[in-house]
Amino acid sequence: MSQTESLFVTRLYRARLSELGPAIATSELEASCYSIAEDDEAGQQWCEENAYPGYTSYASLSDLPWRFPVFADLKQALDVHVMAFAADLEFDLGDGRLELEDLWINILPEGGTHASHIHPHSVISGTTYITMPDGASALKLEDPRSARMMAAPPRRKDARAELRTFVYVTPQAGDVLLWESWLRHEVPMNMAEDERVSVSFNYKWV
Repeated sequence: MSQTESLFVTRLYRARLSELGPAIATSELEASCYSIAEDDEAGQQWCEENAYPGYTSYASLSDLPWRFPVFADLKQALDVHVMAFAADLEFDLGDGRLELEDLWINILPEGGTHASHIHPHSVISGTTYITMPDGASALKLEDPRSARMMAAPPRRKDARAELRTFVYVTPQAGDVLLWESWLRHEVPMNMAEDERVSVSFNYKWV
């Protein structure tokens, strides 16, 4: 009797940030993100020099949990989510642990995009969403086998999610999404008139 099974599964973790760890008000996070963006002249300059849409603290501030109590609370909550995801992935960490490597703010204006990319040298990456106005960009995830599909025909539009070449995930404010850092992803053009605010992060194995 014939049998077909799925192999080499790609996992995506989705939860409410407040489900685990300390409760954090998205309004407080939003206010902190804008306050930091306003004062971060080095980050503003980097964004301008690199034609980066909106604002990111990725190239300028690497110690947000140390500088701001709300980001210390955020790290505490993310640590618990990442532990839960690592358990689901059945990682054997041995005597090591997963540790926050970096964490940065993204403020994406109308018309802004983040090009397709991966996060080398990290194990788990993710984003928690602070504001997601109507029409804000989804997260676009790419099948990691894409470069090896060669002469394969396209998938049907109604194909099951696990068989699609691209999957679009639309988070809500207060959600956290986690994925393995090798998974290619992007943020398509933000069609909302208001800014899309999020905080992204990487965890490494130490």
